[in-house]
Amino acid sequence: MRIAIAILNWNGKSWLEKFLPGVIQYSSETEIYVIDNASTDDSIDFVRRTFPLVKIIENASNSGFAAGYNEGLRSIDADVFCLLNSDVEVTEGWLQRVVALFKENPEIAVIQPKILDYNNRNQFEFAGAAGGFLDNLGYPYCRGRLFETVETDLGQYDDEAEIFWASGCCFFIRSKDFWARDGFDERFFAHQEEIDLCWRLQNAGRRIFYTSQSTVYHVGGGTLNKQSARKTFLNIRNNFTMLLKNLPTKAVFPVLLARLILDAAAAVHFGLKMGFPHFLAVIQAHFSFYRQIPGTLKLRKGPQLQKYFNAKFIIFKHFL
Repeated sequence: MRIAIAILNWNGKSWLEKFLPGVIQYSSETEIYVIDNASTDDSIDFVRRTFPLVKIIENASNSGFAAGYNEGLRSIDADVFCLLNSDVEVTEGWLQRVVALFKENPEIAVIQPKILDYNNRNQFEFAGAAGGFLDNLGYPYCRGRLFETVETDLGQYDDEAEIFWASGCCFFIRSKDFWARDGFDERFFAHQEEIDLCWRLQNAGRRIFYTSQSTVYHVGGGTLNKQSARKTFLNIRNNFTMLLKNLPTKAVFPVLLARLILDAAAAVHFGLKMGFPHFLAVIQAHFSFYRQIPGTLKLRKGPQLQKYFNAKFIIFKHFL
């Protein structure tokens, strides 16, 4: 099974300098690629000089996570792509169980390892933790992370389990499955494109898995930190687009209506907690979603997943 590790880079020399040596050390018998999104720093020259066996793919522009990977992966021939953030530390033996799971289970399209916090190494990391799910209103959450609350790793998720979505920070996917679903939706730019892809794969009868027998440590916020209003905008806009695209027909109107009402409260919450730019980002996200509706409706093709959630009303249970 040919594994290609693809690290998307944009002005990330410091991350490559810190974490690429470990990827090389613990990833024998794989090909390692850096896909560069038109960086303006000297990160690519640094990789060429320091890691001559790492292959470099240079995209023409910074088109974001979704389009950047779509463009770069077209130049890679492998059975499995590992999409790995540049701010991830891998560990010894992180590939073995993932490869075995793919070989043992041909119905599995995507696998995520256990993702822990690089700076608080006994805690799960926000972006993925021990595998992702959606509630019945379309709010993403993880085993090990619910909204901003993150759990300590006490072995409670030391298992292998089917999940709804895998984190894009360390995302193993069969290449044939990636291209069968046309890759990521490039309109997303970044954030939740991996949830959308996992949803579409499940609509096609494929499965998403988590294994605790592979562990990585994620810094988080390497491109957009948690305080970025741009991050708030992308998360809200992309979540609405994903719901309209993938929800069962009978659920589209009630779920989106409920979310519109709840987002009025979210706008106030973000504004009070993080400042006016975040309040404005919620409003802008809605108008951007409305502009995307015609194109999104065209992508509602094939069967939509009839049972898509693992929990009900987590926002009320968590906050109230």
